[in-house]
Amino acid sequence: MTTDVDLTERERAVVNAFQGGFPVTERPFEAAADAMCDRGVDIDATELLETIRELDERGVLSRFGPLVNAQEIGGAATLVAMHAPEARFDEVVEMVNDHREVAHNYEREHPHLNVWFVVSVADEDRVETVLDDIEAETGQETYNLPKQQEFRVEAKFYVDGPLDGSDGPAGVDCTALGPDVSPTEASTLSPAERDLVLEVQGGLPVTETPYADVADALGEDLEWVLETIKRFELEGKIRRIGVVPNHYALGYTENGMTVWNVPDDVVDEIGPEVAALPFVTHCYERPRHDGVWPYNFFAMTHGRSEAESQRRIEQVRETMAGYWDVADDDWDSLFSTQILKKTGIRLDERAAANTESA
Repeated sequence: MTTDVDLTERERAVVNAFQGGFPVTERPFEAAADAMCDRGVDIDATELLETIRELDERGVLSRFGPLVNAQEIGGAATLVAMHAPEARFDEVVEMVNDHREVAHNYEREHPHLNVWFVVSVADEDRVETVLDDIEAETGQETYNLPKQQEFRVEAKFYVDGPLDGSDGPAGVDCTALGPDVSPTEASTLSPAERDLVLEVQGGLPVTETPYADVADALGEDLEWVLETIKRFELEGKIRRIGVVPNHYALGYTENGMTVWNVPDDVVDEIGPEVAALPFVTHCYERPRHDGVWPYNFFAMTHGRSEAESQRRIEQVRETMAGYWDVADDDWDSLFSTQILKKTGIRLDERAAANTESA
């Protein structure tokens, strides 16, 4: 594949190696480099660290560290669609974006619902309040599309080169390394766990001892940090640990939100099948809105060109067709035309509201 950045063979190997599965050990770069060498990539710990730092500084990576699962930390988030009239588009978008609860906002190609944003709140009951306020301010109706089932959330973007999956499994998996811990059933966070989540949500320090640096910043023992991060990974509070590529920098500029009116009785079968397609990064069931929005199934695809995106969307349709007779008006594809806001999910309030009293 071609990318929008010039990557050396080593940089390609590093981008591919650890989009998950990074070790949770005192000196993780040593174990990570050894694992890459075992897969045929000649690199040492210093070279691996310096390559990740360079990729991060150049914007090839969005960050390095844990990808926190906000849903498991506390609070709630929901996807919302609305119409912004062409004559008032900028005005309406500004009113929506002025709400701090709005984390992401995209303009998408659709004849009516052209603004799509995510509302993130500490208390699920506040979603309705936020949407009522937006409707009152803009004079436009909102359509709440909360997640009903999650089939996949795994945005991994590989580039041609070592460890890209062409000659075996993509990447390198070191999740077996680290402290021996067991998941718990706890639904709330301790104050110390809350502080840890907030410390690492933006990434880890790119140093020889990133977890020790986090421990120092929090005034906690290194072993506690290692054990807690490892346990959070097992519990799903952390989806994965590693490099998070900037997919735009890697040439994945086309993202199509495909939406489908799937018969309710086959959603549970179709979900895992569509989620198994390697280019599908997000896959959910969401509610319909009678008379406005007939679709109940979302599958996000990414491509490096419009033609590649169309081929991938056709593969989703072919997968769907194995379960039901897909008509032309049973689906649509909403490509994003511009990013209107992207601040990320703010975890501070959500984590605080889900923290047990000291």
